[in-house]
Amino acid sequence: MSTGRIGLPGFSSPAAGFDEPFAMLDACHERVRRSLGLLARLVDHVAAHGSDGSARGAAADVLRYFDLAAPRHHEDEELHVFPPLLASDDQSLHAVVQRLAADHALMHEAWGALRPLLQDVSAGADGVSPAALRDAAARFASLYGEHIALEEQRVYPAARAALDAAALRLMGEDMQRRRQAH
Repeated sequence: MSTGRIGLPGFSSPAAGFDEPFAMLDACHERVRRSLGLLARLVDHVAAHGSDGSARGAAADVLRYFDLAAPRHHEDEELHVFPPLLASDDQSLHAVVQRLAADHALMHEAWGALRPLLQDVSAGADGVSPAALRDAAARFASLYGEHIALEEQRVYPAARAALDAAALRLMGEDMQRRRQAH
């Protein structure tokens, strides 16, 4: 990765519509994975080349995704996916949902540590510590692996089963309305 753009080849994914809110949530997970892949490549690039043009562009891309899209995704889950599961009688599912909600708080905290480093890279600042960037990026990325797996394998299927067609329609409409408001 010594020359050229660090970017996300094939970053665009098929658009899911608001009429399929769980397809949108799944597509967001794919974008999280791609953005974390870009972050990993960026960390390596900064260690070798500093905050050059490629690093600045990649840092801006990561910042944009995790500043804008990721918080909306977490909000979608907290407003529409978690509540019906917490209303169920399944105590083991309650524990999983509570853990995922706690993960969101940890992700927010870890992003708060990583974000200023990425802002410095994006601004082309000299002296961004590759070790500090690597540590903050590793902590942030590590929070997503099991989190996404639990959502996709356990929580989303249970929430789909708990929501009827009218609730899914309202969920999609709310997701769309909140994005248009931003």
